[in-house]
Formats: sequence, structure tokens, C-alpha cells
Amino acid sequence: MAETGRAAFIGLGVMGYPMAGHLAARGYEMAVYNRTTATAERWVAAHNGRLAKTPAEAADGADFVFACVGNDDDVRAVVKGPDGAFAGMKKSAVLVDHTTTSAILARELHGEAREKGLAFLDAPVSGGQSGAENGALTVMVGGDADVFARTRAAMDCYGKAVTLMGPSGAGQLTKMVNQICIAGLVQGLAEGMNFAQRAGLDGNLVLDVISKGAAQSWQMENRGRTMLKGEFAFGFAVDWMRKDLGICLDEADRNGARLPVTAVVDQFYKHVQARGGRRYDTSSLMLLLATD
Repeated sequence: MAETGRAAFIGLGVMGYPMAGHLAARGYEMAVYNRTTATAERWVAAHNGRLAKTPAEAADGADFVFACVGNDDDVRAVVKGPDGAFAGMKKSAVLVDHTTTSAILARELHGEAREKGLAFLDAPVSGGQSGAENGALTVMVGGDADVFARTRAAMDCYGKAVTLMGPSGAGQLTKMVNQICIAGLVQGLAEGMNFAQRAGLDGNLVLDVISKGAAQSWQMENRGRTMLKGEFAFGFAVDWMRKDLGICLDEADRNGARLPVTAVVDQFYKHVQARGGRRYDTSSLMLLLATD
């Protein structure tokens, strides 16, 4: 496939690794940086990209620089400073941050990018590891419309739904809504499955029936049966969900939104962590109900 531009990807975790792979498969000339060098070496061996020693080196000459790391502090570490992506980016290049962060950070980086003659989009994603691997992520974008327009084709490489939600920070705020909705939904699913088991029902048959009606959801279709089996090694980890819910609760303190269910579910996840479930997936709320 013909080259479509130069891109860099910073952060090759369970999401970033396949996302960068989709860009390479579509013809982007890739440079990658990862804190664990062995992972970046493995990616380069698989996709024939360039291994960079710093985020700045990865960003050098790139039209688009994508980042997907852990939290606000991690983003600042790979974007700012002499070794950060901003230091290596050419004028008018776009930094797209796929990390789930605060809207405050998104606006901060948008302003700094503009001062440097660069562009910035906050673009958190939903769909989990399977969505990243299958190129079927939902991408929620905040930033300037013209920047979004020239970056859209690149994000389409791994996104099935890529939508500009509004100005800088709007992508992160939309992701907060996503996580708020998931938190209450997973708790409801856990309670329903536990109720079914205690009532002596066939849980799988219950799922077959209610998934055809108003209770249907992605979580039900993808996690209901594994919850019944007590298997919690799929997808998004509890540690990351608590990080995200903390961002939601902090933002709610600022904007006056009331999140009573979210606050309670956040504490339930805290109990899962205390039981050694930090790396369990978010459906592990079921564990707290299974205890007599």
C-alpha cells in the first residue's frame, strides 16, 4: 500500500500496540516509542517501523503523533520537556492523545500546542483491547474542527466511529460520560446475575432471554457469561477503571453534577482492589456479591 504520511505512536500497551499496527497496515511510515523498549522492538520486528529512544525522536518529522499511555502525569512526561513529543514535532503537526485524562490536561496541552505552532486533539477511546485489535474503536474527539478534518483519516484506521464532540476537552468529557454509564450498568448486571444464581435459575438461559429485550447491552453480551463462570481476566482492569472514575468524580465536583451511583460503584471497585483484584476486569464487581 502506498505511503499515506509519517506518524509516530507513543505507548504500546494493550491498546496502543494494535492501534499503531493498524496505522502501519494502512501505509503510514511509523516511528514508535515505548517505556519498555522490548515491546517497541517486538512491534518494529512485526511492522517494520522505526524504533525511537525518546518521544521527541519518535515525533521528529511526523505529520501525526499519537499517544496512549496511563494518566495525566504519564501524558505530561511523554509530551513535555526536552525529550517530549512537543520538542520533536514539526510546525503544524498534530498530537492526538488517546489516553483517558482530565479535561483540564486536554485544554492545557491544546493551549501549549497552539503557542508552539502545533495542533492537539484529545481523543479517548472506548471498545477495549478487542476493539483496538479489530480496528473497531469508538473515538471521542475534542479540538478544532479543521485539525479534526485533516486527522480523521488516520484515526479511521482503528476507529469504527470517530466523532468530533466539541472544543478541546470535549472528548475527555464524553469519555467520562461513557465511564459513568458503564459503572452503573456493570453493577446492575452483576446484581442481576447474582440474583439469578441465588434464585436457582439457569443464568445462561436468563441471558439468552433478557438480552433480546430492553436489558440488552454490550456488557451483557460480552461479560455476562464470564461473570457467571467467575472469570475476570478480560479487558479493562479495575485499577484503570478507578483512575477513570476518579477523573469523573473530580470533574463532577467542578461542574456540580451529582454522581451518587458512580461514587458507590467506585468504592465497590476499591473493595475488589483490596481483595487482590487490581488487574481483574471491571465485571469483577460480581465477586463482592458472591460472598455470603
